[in-house]
Amino acid sequence: MEDNSSCSSAGTALSQASILQRTFERLSSTQCLKVSTEAPVAVIALQRYLSEQPEGQSNSYSYDVTVTDGLWRAKCFVHPGLNHLVHTNTLRTGTDDVASLPMMVKHGMERSVVLQSDVPLQVNRKHYLSLWNNEDPEGDIWTSGSLSSDTVLDVSKISLLSSLESCFRNTWKPLPLLVKIIHKSRVRYYGKFGLKIDFPFQAYFEVADQSGTMSLVLWNELCPEFYQRLSVGTVLYIQNYSLKQSYSNRSHPQMDHHRIKTFHSVEICLNARNPTSVITVVSPKSVLPQWGLPEVSYQFITRSELDELSNNSACDVIGLVTFVGRVERVKSKGNKGPEKYWTYRWIHAVDGSSDRPFILEVFSSSQPEVFSSISPMTYLVCTQMRVCRVEGSLPYLTSSFETETFITGYHKGQPYVSDPRVKSFIQWTKTLKDNVVLQKTAVGGHYCYPRPPQKFTQSMADASAQVPLVAVADLKEEMETLQYRERKKVAIQGQIAAVRYMKNPKSTESKRTDEREQGPDVAPDVCEPNTLDHPSAAQQTTATSSTAEKNSVKEIKRRIQTRKVMRSYLNLRSMTAKRRHADTEEGKEQEEEESDSVSEDAPIVTDSQQNQDSDVISWESSSWLKQKQEVSEHLCEGGLHQDSLSQRFTFDEKHVLLQRSNLQPTHWTPEQTADTPAPVVCPGYYQVTILGINKQMAVDAAFLPIVSSDEPRAIALPQDPHGNTMLSCLSSGFLCPLSDTASPGQSKLPKPGEVLGTAGELEDMHLVCILDLCHLGEDKVEVLISKVYRGTDVSLD
Repeated sequence: MEDNSSCSSAGTALSQASILQRTFERLSSTQCLKVSTEAPVAVIALQRYLSEQPEGQSNSYSYDVTVTDGLWRAKCFVHPGLNHLVHTNTLRTGTDDVASLPMMVKHGMERSVVLQSDVPLQVNRKHYLSLWNNEDPEGDIWTSGSLSSDTVLDVSKISLLSSLESCFRNTWKPLPLLVKIIHKSRVRYYGKFGLKIDFPFQAYFEVADQSGTMSLVLWNELCPEFYQRLSVGTVLYIQNYSLKQSYSNRSHPQMDHHRIKTFHSVEICLNARNPTSVITVVSPKSVLPQWGLPEVSYQFITRSELDELSNNSACDVIGLVTFVGRVERVKSKGNKGPEKYWTYRWIHAVDGSSDRPFILEVFSSSQPEVFSSISPMTYLVCTQMRVCRVEGSLPYLTSSFETETFITGYHKGQPYVSDPRVKSFIQWTKTLKDNVVLQKTAVGGHYCYPRPPQKFTQSMADASAQVPLVAVADLKEEMETLQYRERKKVAIQGQIAAVRYMKNPKSTESKRTDEREQGPDVAPDVCEPNTLDHPSAAQQTTATSSTAEKNSVKEIKRRIQTRKVMRSYLNLRSMTAKRRHADTEEGKEQEEEESDSVSEDAPIVTDSQQNQDSDVISWESSSWLKQKQEVSEHLCEGGLHQDSLSQRFTFDEKHVLLQRSNLQPTHWTPEQTADTPAPVVCPGYYQVTILGINKQMAVDAAFLPIVSSDEPRAIALPQDPHGNTMLSCLSSGFLCPLSDTASPGQSKLPKPGEVLGTAGELEDMHLVCILDLCHLGEDKVEVLISKVYRGTDVSLD
């Protein structure tokens, strides 16, 4: 906390009750520069901005945190040494909104506009940035709402866009412009250290009149004032603008479908000064036909038409959302300023023209309220999407810099509502039944597209490769440097030393089965990763074969019951021992001895090499027992987390499902909820131990095979038949054939023991494994295997 705030006067009772107030009174009265205190408070806001004095790349940004003790609020500066707590989402918001509580300020400064406004504590910064990216508007400075004018305009003397190119190098002052916005880009933040601009923002608009189209740039403080007020279809009357040569490296929307001339050599610049631009938003009812302004044109396509489009083609789409992936972040490439991230999510949407959905990679488009509210069963419009074609996968669509997204509740007044393709889509949706569509919906979970190619081709020197090949020894750094929800895909070489099938956390549908099998209690939030040296209770009691159950059910029940009794006993003894021997080595040794006495009886593992008649629930290579003694480090992040699994969407759980799939909010509001959605139905996963080629480091990774055609991950999955061996499952990513909920009982998937019974072919086999890494917050790192390549499918230069 900075010593820049103390409490204002208040009653004696309030002073005694408020921990924050007493703390700030101490800060005000002490002669020291630092006061140590413990104050239990709740975080209600966490805000980011560019640092004044950067301290390394990881501290390019500073953070202010607003806390409350329930009586007062206080905004504090987060010391740069604690920034990593924000990066990993360990320091985060988490209580109801208490904006009605008084803010603590220095005595005599209660009326200070700066201290009471939404600005950073570091005085040289004038605004906050979005907590997780630089594109989304953040804070009170961004004005929204209508600003249209019914003022009678003099349009008898205006300049046409076609005449501006000839005016560029002349001293003649251009006349006013009368134009319509036909495209809108997202906001670009170009702040960097040493730049003496308070609001370094920029936004591009494509505007048109009867003569053609041209780019218009909104600069600096005009962005917070006007950006959210200007929409596609808005008519502008512009005075006092400047012209400059167009920036050649920027992207442009594809506008061939407008069939009007485009002027690329110059662009219109609107600034707050030199000159001070005057922007008048014309009311729609004041727009006259004789002005000759072109209509906004779209190029909507159906899903059935997508397969015919060439790579990088632009199109607009409308669909009914069936799947919404969690929001993730990826480092932007080629950024010369402070490190920043793009935020994006994967979405499936159907339009009735095909049995396949649109697969959409939607990046944040400076519309945070829309981006965070996308959910199944909503109508989604995405404009200026680009077609992506990758060998071996179906085409998908990704955002461009000019993409805008709209969902149910935001369509009113948009120009596309009258488009014939949109009207046709709406008619199709009227034939649907909600309860049928709901059965095909999902939210969140791990999702990665397109799938890895059939052959892995890589240059060892190519650091910019799509999937960089890294040494297992460097994998630890890759994982430790991940920030919250950052996704990274890497390839490693090595051999699979062990595989273990893990039962997943209990779900409502599997509860009765678990109770019948007398399985152990599993934490409802996550299946924690475990090393092979210390198998967990879930690992020890996993048995799926009916034969094995009949042969060992009595022994399993007896041992589980024994462990439950021992666990209860140890808990009681442990509490007693702690009271008696709180700080003595004797007490610690006693607890350790008692724990050891239970762990010796714990393992219940069926070894395929010793008993071929029973189910296989784990496999180890013949050399792993010796090799693991020589391993210098074993990265054990291979557990399957609750956030790795998608969930069926329901309207009752909509808010909590969206909260879980979105990023941690900057401000905590009453709409946020701590309720827990229904558990995910998932029988289990495989924990795979990969030993690096140097035999010095191993890593655990989770393999969650696709088992149903209803899973979002099953879309566009190449389903070439395979023999359900451990290797073929790891190579293909699915069990064969996929089950179909619409036709239950038609296909019978292999049991985990049957799959693991074939793992012997992995013995000493050199492989390249593709790992998907994602930081899920705090100390949770998701490590999933998406594909395994055998040596014959690998080409390394």
